[in-house]
Amino acid sequence: MTLPLNAFGNTLIAGAGPAAAAVSVQTAKGGFSKELGLSNRAGEHSERLKAHFDQNGYEISSLFAPHLDQNLSGKASLNRFYRSLDQVDDRWETIILCTPSHTYLDILKEMNIHRLKKTKRIVLLSPGIGSASTIIDRLSLDIEVISMSAYYAATKYSEEDEFMAFTKAVKKKVYIGSSIKDSSFVPFLAELVKSVGTDADVLSSPVEAESRSITTYVHPPLFMNAVAMREILSESKSVKSMYKLYPEGPITQHAIRAMNALWKEVSAVVAYFGAKPINLLKFLNDDNYPVHEYTLSRKDIEHFPEFSTEKQEYLLYIRYTSILIDPFSVPDENGTYFDFSKVSFTQVKSTVSGQWSLPRIPLEDYHKLKLVTDLAFEAGIQMPRAHSLLRTFEEEAALFSDKHKSSFDNYRLEGSCGIC
Repeated sequence: MTLPLNAFGNTLIAGAGPAAAAVSVQTAKGGFSKELGLSNRAGEHSERLKAHFDQNGYEISSLFAPHLDQNLSGKASLNRFYRSLDQVDDRWETIILCTPSHTYLDILKEMNIHRLKKTKRIVLLSPGIGSASTIIDRLSLDIEVISMSAYYAATKYSEEDEFMAFTKAVKKKVYIGSSIKDSSFVPFLAELVKSVGTDADVLSSPVEAESRSITTYVHPPLFMNAVAMREILSESKSVKSMYKLYPEGPITQHAIRAMNALWKEVSAVVAYFGAKPINLLKFLNDDNYPVHEYTLSRKDIEHFPEFSTEKQEYLLYIRYTSILIDPFSVPDENGTYFDFSKVSFTQVKSTVSGQWSLPRIPLEDYHKLKLVTDLAFEAGIQMPRAHSLLRTFEEEAALFSDKHKSSFDNYRLEGSCGIC
């Protein structure tokens, strides 16, 4: 399609993490935005950013890994930087929320979104199921809200420069859904995604897109069980891996059983809100990482939802054992394939204030699953497996806090699974 210059209009990026930096550069460098702004909540990180910008100029840098399109690397000049959300003024037509999904409501409240009369749309970069409907309902929004299934890349801050975003990989495909039928803006957003080499499929609603984030189905059963939580909450450096079988990692028959049960519970919620549930095995294989057909037949993949629970669990176990190594890598001279599953746990860290900070995985997964259970409760849908995973997270976090006689700076111990 022919993309009009500055199709996003004046664009405000909310958040100041690596994804926000990468999206800022891509939006400006690709000619999507007119003016570009960056906003963040008041705090230490905002003050460090302000000092950096004052000293080095109001530019954001983004670097892509050597195997990716190097034309995507570059810099973007900021027209505005807000080190506090209540400073945001009424000039932004598009707001892109690049913050954890459980902060969306607070972010928009702090911005006083109803005061921003020029804002036409809000884009949720990495929402959970129900994120769009929740902010529309609770804030009584009458503007367009667009959900993406997930952030389309894997981005962190560079080890050499703490203010430079480094993108090491991009996803094969993401999904986009708007609260407005036949949205005229969504095709422009899809072009932004495609500009990094990621396919973008447009769906009929935000919840359709939100339900197509694979982490919703995989992360809670694998990383909110007792085995994984104890690795995450250990002060000693973990030598176990996130995607290996027990005892090297958290994958057991119980974790696979929980994954299958959670998929069915989430599917019931998704269907209630008018979206089509995913075929879990097909989504894992076709949209994420495939295995050889000799390992999992096309027939088994396509008909996965029709099988008995036992066969579904069996096929999921086959899938995870099949990607302990990268089945499409080139073996070395000894016939050894790339150790695909050797991914270290990110662990709890102590802070300068004497508190502890939980890593993004599984903290964000906890909050996203909590939102789904809240929606299920309102709809009268039972989610026993989801509540069990939430309880395990809360109990392990409470044990750690009691042992160390200290709290977390990013999670409140409040027995927040209030309807378990």
